Amino acid sequence: MYIPVISATKTPSVPLRFPTEPKRTRILYLARFAPDEPVLAQKPDTHAAGYSQYHFNLFTELQGIGYDVRSSSKPYAAWMAGGNVDFVFSLLNRMPMRNPEIHVPSVCEYQHLPHLGAPPNIRALAEDKFLSKLAFRALGLPVAEGRAYAPGQELTPPDFTGPYFVKDRFGAASEGIAADSLQDSWQGTIPVIQRFHAQGREALVERYCPGVDVTVPVIGHAPYLVLGHVAPQSDEVGGILTESLKVDDHLGNRLVSLDAATAAAVEEDVATLWRNLGPIDYFRVDYRWNPATGTRTVLEINICCYFGRHGALALAGSQWGFSRRDLLAHVVEYSLARQHTTHSHYRWMI
Repeated sequence: MYIPVISATKTPSVPLRFPTEPKRTRILYLARFAPDEPVLAQKPDTHAAGYSQYHFNLFTELQGIGYDVRSSSKPYAAWMAGGNVDFVFSLLNRMPMRNPEIHVPSVCEYQHLPHLGAPPNIRALAEDKFLSKLAFRALGLPVAEGRAYAPGQELTPPDFTGPYFVKDRFGAASEGIAADSLQDSWQGTIPVIQRFHAQGREALVERYCPGVDVTVPVIGHAPYLVLGHVAPQSDEVGGILTESLKVDDHLGNRLVSLDAATAAAVEEDVATLWRNLGPIDYFRVDYRWNPATGTRTVLEINICCYFGRHGALALAGSQWGFSRRDLLAHVVEYSLARQHTTHSHYRWMI
C-alpha cells in the first residue's frame, strides 16, 4: 500500500520555549532505569526493548540542556521531592500496581509540585483504552466498536461482528499483542482473551479496522502544535503492530502525507481533544487510517509517550527543524508555565 512520504520542512508561527537560566530549575528525573545517585551511570538492560539506554539518554539530555537534574528509579523519591526540586520529570507510568500512571502525578499534586504530562484524571482516562473510547465517542470522534472483558467474566460475543482485534485494556508498547490478536471469528478470539486473563490482564476486544496505523504527535504550544503524521511500519498480516515489532522496531517509522480531507479532520480531532482534555504537555493520537477510503478511526491517546531519537515525536519534530533536545526543553518549560498558578488556590480547609 503506497503512502506518500513528507519531505518538506515546516516553519512554526511561534518558536519553541527555551530556558534562559536552566541551572536555576531543579528537576527530579524518575524512570525505571534512571540512574540512582550517587552512581550516575547507565544501568544494565534487563528489559528487551532497550529502555535502560533510552532512560539514560533522556537523563543526559536534560543535563545537556543545563538543568540541575537529580535522578532516581524509585517511586518513593517523589514523596521527598517537595521543597527540594522545582519539577518532576517522571516516566514511571509502568509499575507493578493498578493504575500506576497516576501515582507520581497524584503525589506531586499533593505537594503542589509541577510534574510532566497532565493532571492525574486525564492520565487515568488516557491509560484506560475502554473508558477513553467511550469519552471519544461522546465527543463525536470516530472510534472502533469495542468491549472490555475482565478476568472471570463470561466470554459472550460483543454486539458487533468481526474481524476482531484483542489487546490489553491498560497496555503500553503493544504489550501482549501477537499475530493471533487479529481473529476473523469469535471462537478464535476466545483463546486470545483467555491468554490475557491468565496473565491477570483485562482484555479489550475491538472491531478490526482495515488500513495502517498513523500516529499524530502534539506538543503544548500556543495553544498546541500538531507536529505531523507518522506511520509505524508493520509486516504483519492486517498491518497490526505487535509487541515483537515494538521491541525489535526493525521497520521503524516514517512521515506520511494524509489526503487533505483526512488531514483537516485530524486537526479538528486534536482541537476537540485539546478543548476537553487539555492542556497536556505532549501526547500522541493513534489512528487506523485506510488510504483507499480516507476513513480514520481514533484508537487511543498516549500521554508522556516515547521520546526516543527515532520515535514518532522526534521524527515529526525534525521536519520543523526541531532536535529532540529542542522538544525536550520546550516540553519542560511549557509544563512549568502551564502549572505556574494552578496550585495557588489549593489550601487545607479547616
